[in-house]
Amino acid sequence: MSTNPLKSYKGIIPVVGANSYIDESAVLIGDITMGNDVSVWPLVAARGDVNKITIGDRTNVQDGSVLHVTRSSKSNPDGYPLVIGDDVTIGHKCMLHGCTVGDRVLVGMGSIILDGAIIENDVFIGAGTVVPPNKTLRSGYLYVGNPMKEARPLKEAELNFLKESALNYIVTKDEYIEETTR
Repeated sequence: MSTNPLKSYKGIIPVVGANSYIDESAVLIGDITMGNDVSVWPLVAARGDVNKITIGDRTNVQDGSVLHVTRSSKSNPDGYPLVIGDDVTIGHKCMLHGCTVGDRVLVGMGSIILDGAIIENDVFIGAGTVVPPNKTLRSGYLYVGNPMKEARPLKEAELNFLKESALNYIVTKDEYIEETTR
């Protein structure tokens, strides 16, 4: 028995880009726009209810991750949408809440990124890292810890791995799509 992971909220249903894969156990609600070749894995919960979620091309959101946003208010008229760039790998059981994630970012398993945080392009966030509200993580660095600390500049191999990780998930996603269309 197959279920539809896309749910409407106030008449708005998620928009899914070409050649994307969403596991049937995931739940995506409301104002969510996904790029092309995106993969959303089992038990992901994404609620674009009180603001919008944007996910860029070739990004993967791994098992058990939670994506959410912050409502607008008098003190924050735009609220905090969740904006995720291209070629991003979001590891298992991550929580991204009302933040901005640039291109070619790896968010390690179990990490938490909070409201107003800005992750620049080409960043590696170690497993279990907590990024406090309104922090900016500079491009080209590894960040670890709770709260996060800038650990060191990324090595050339690590910079290359950021794109490679996203491409590896495209291969896996395509295998899942092929399996489900047999």
